Amino acid sequence: MDDWDVQSGNGIRFEWGSAGVGRLAVKSACLAIVDVLSFTTTVSVAVQQGTRILPFWLPEGPTTVIDRAAAQEAAAVYAQQSGARLAVARRAVTLDSPWSLSPLHLCRAPFVPRLVLPCPNGAAIAATAPPHVQVVATCVRNITAVGSWLTARGYGTPEHPVAVIAAGERWPDGSLRPALEDLLGAGALICDLHAQGAGPLSAEAAAAKAAYEGTADLTRAIADCASGRELASKGFVEDVAIAAEEDACTVVPVRDGDGAFAPG
Repeated sequence: MDDWDVQSGNGIRFEWGSAGVGRLAVKSACLAIVDVLSFTTTVSVAVQQGTRILPFWLPEGPTTVIDRAAAQEAAAVYAQQSGARLAVARRAVTLDSPWSLSPLHLCRAPFVPRLVLPCPNGAAIAATAPPHVQVVATCVRNITAVGSWLTARGYGTPEHPVAVIAAGERWPDGSLRPALEDLLGAGALICDLHAQGAGPLSAEAAAAKAAYEGTADLTRAIADCASGRELASKGFVEDVAIAAEEDACTVVPVRDGDGAFAPG
């Protein structure tokens, strides 16, 4: 692989989506996944409560009803085999299945030790990341905790680089939609890492850092961006508010040997 597409020589690197992981993971020691609305935010809430989260990829975009049904059936089988409960779609929650991708739902739902959390973006990245690479779930709620955890373990140097991956969203045709909330969350982590002496930054990482530093009101930006407005229009404005809680969580969700996120 040519060095130009892995941002070599830098301790902190930045890319988008599953394709970005496919390129950077080969020469990165750690992946910090950022999916603010809502996968990594929901993971932070669950792991803070003691629940281990098993990510599962769920298709989105121009797939058929059969594709989605097959994926949902596979998720149910995976949950059963893993001894876990299965999260459902936000609007599909019931008294028997109160867990979903909504962080608010997890705040209110009964505790479960293991939960399969399907998602088309952050979960897909986490589930497909190479097993030899450390994977950390990062969101606005745990930036300082994640930054300190990474630097304390020697990540963020050219020898042990961190690849910060903004998950993004999807356009109706299934292509990647770069999402502002993930750019800003990634930039916040890069800023924190750099302040602790990690680096150097790739040009891509420096641009993400500049985007975060140039945002005067992070909470408002998350609420006003396309993803925030979409969730609010569907009645999940509280999920957006939870996602904007800066440093509300001190737990660092790290993927363990069986693929679940647990406290680092």
